[in-house]
Amino acid sequence: MHEAIAPCNGSQGIEPVSGVGSDALNGYCTCQPFAPFRCLKPAMKSCPPEPPTPDELGALLRLLDDETPEVRAHVTARLAHCGGDISEWLSTHSRILSDAEKKLLAEMLSPPRRETLTREWIVPTGGASALQEDWESFESLLRILSDFLHDGISLRQPLSDALDLLAEEAAEECVTTASELRDFLFTESRLAPSPSNYYDPSNSDLAWCIEAGTSNPLGLCLIFILVGNRLNLEIEGVNFPGHFMCRIYEDGFPLIVDCFDRGRTHLQSTLLESPELSSLQRQLLRQSVGPGTILLRLLNNLSEALNKSGRSMDAQLIHELRATIE
Repeated sequence: MHEAIAPCNGSQGIEPVSGVGSDALNGYCTCQPFAPFRCLKPAMKSCPPEPPTPDELGALLRLLDDETPEVRAHVTARLAHCGGDISEWLSTHSRILSDAEKKLLAEMLSPPRRETLTREWIVPTGGASALQEDWESFESLLRILSDFLHDGISLRQPLSDALDLLAEEAAEECVTTASELRDFLFTESRLAPSPSNYYDPSNSDLAWCIEAGTSNPLGLCLIFILVGNRLNLEIEGVNFPGHFMCRIYEDGFPLIVDCFDRGRTHLQSTLLESPELSSLQRQLLRQSVGPGTILLRLLNNLSEALNKSGRSMDAQLIHELRATIE
């Protein structure tokens, strides 16, 4: 008969330990908060490693430029338990990181963000078609993608908070129509196109886009739509090939809004008369698309952008996530 091992409850089986190092604790439960004590029971799978303390984070940062394989592996392993984001702690840290240290730190924080994205990516049964009217779930997935694309070291607002703030500012400016919101966001240059960084993966990180004030056509349109939703304004997505746009209505007439051209509007009827449009393009110009179709397009763009940036592992992950909603 083997005696069952009860989980550590912090009240039995402990003995004082002096000068305990990591080797001495190997194989023992380290969840005991009453240092310097050690639990004599073998480590249980239910006791995962604790995240680094603030003091340990400071020590880890001082080791960033140490290229010794053992040290680099230890630093990477400990940072993996930070959830991929230490931006709030860094904002209170007096040390200024060099560009090289920032790049290295962001790379070390990337694996846990991939794990978080995989764990939190939950789509409704039915995939994209089930998302077509579910803007709340859609925005939740955009937030998860935004957190994944974040570098983990720069402090910024979460996506939903950034969208809330834009909507509040618009309301304070007495914005009551979709056309007025278009002026507020694009004509007044709160948001601008990013032609030189069209394929930057950050264009799919809407929290970054709002902070930077720039994005590609799809990113700008999504911000327009999501802020409009908060103000109960009718703004539709137009899945035009190669250039995502929006549709609003004035006096009952549909207007196509090119957010990438600083919110320029076109009468839909005039565009449909263009001899340069194919029958498929005319059909797509008349249609509006829901969040499921938009998410598929965004994931396609993001996968391509990540590949162009040399981030093949991240691109493969996005490709796999896309398969969950097809």
